[in-house]
Amino acid sequence: MNSQELNISVIDPIGPAFEKVKEILFRPFDLGKWFVIGFCAWLAYLGSGGGNGGGGNINFPRGGHSEAGPDQVFHEAKNYISANLAWIIPVVLIVITLVITIWLVITWLNSRGRFMFLHCVALNKAEVKVPWRKFQKHGDSLFLFRIVLALIYLATLILPIGIAILVIVTLVRSDARIGFVLGLIAVGLVVFVISIAFAIVKKFVLDFVVPIMFLRTSSSKAAWRQFLELLSANKGRFALYILFQIVIGMALGTIVLAAVCATLCCLACFLGIPYIGTVLMLPVLVFKLAYSLCYLRQFGPEFDVFSTEETALA
Repeated sequence: MNSQELNISVIDPIGPAFEKVKEILFRPFDLGKWFVIGFCAWLAYLGSGGGNGGGGNINFPRGGHSEAGPDQVFHEAKNYISANLAWIIPVVLIVITLVITIWLVITWLNSRGRFMFLHCVALNKAEVKVPWRKFQKHGDSLFLFRIVLALIYLATLILPIGIAILVIVTLVRSDARIGFVLGLIAVGLVVFVISIAFAIVKKFVLDFVVPIMFLRTSSSKAAWRQFLELLSANKGRFALYILFQIVIGMALGTIVLAAVCATLCCLACFLGIPYIGTVLMLPVLVFKLAYSLCYLRQFGPEFDVFSTEETALA
């Protein structure tokens, strides 16, 4: 059947997703199962949540009570950097290398974890070793695909940001403060628009390309092509899906916030603990994954990840 003839809804998957949460986590309730699935979920979302770091204060030299202008600050910073290049360059290179290495390790673990968590939800099983071995090729392919996507994202940002920085530096030297502010706004808008576009692509990869890989292939490239065929024929439906994801995120956020307030913020302390916080958030994480899977299966039985559960039990 043509996908245009199917009844695709963003509302209908909510009920089945809730049923999956109850079936996997509460029928029966098994704390051991929570901790095993929670570990897979922790890997799947490793690095996805940003921590709130305290901001340090940077003090610039001041003469008397007068404040340095933008041009003076720029020249002081330039002179300081020029005088300390001998140690600044090695430190910067070391920091960049460490950051990239940590990001690569997290992304690799996260990519494998996506399939492990999907395995647990799709088959209603609490397993770690089996999906870790079974989806090695899938995880590695997804890892490389995400690296390429990140490089494309950075390459897309380089030109507009580079031009904007040159304009800003020119305006700072000419003491054009209004132009300086407008330049910063322009840079922010460019980064925002490009980041939103790539965030949507990443959302599609994790919500739909990963399940297609789970069902059919270990190649991210092949799964992405299959998803693009589905997307090209259903642009409006997937646009509505993205918008409804915002609604779901707000609703789930409100529920979690209400739970935190009801426990006098005690829950927030536990949610901040790595892995333990993921286990506590497991109903929310299972619902989010189950919702996207239930939405995808509306496009036909060939996209039904949960059919693998029936096959495994047969």
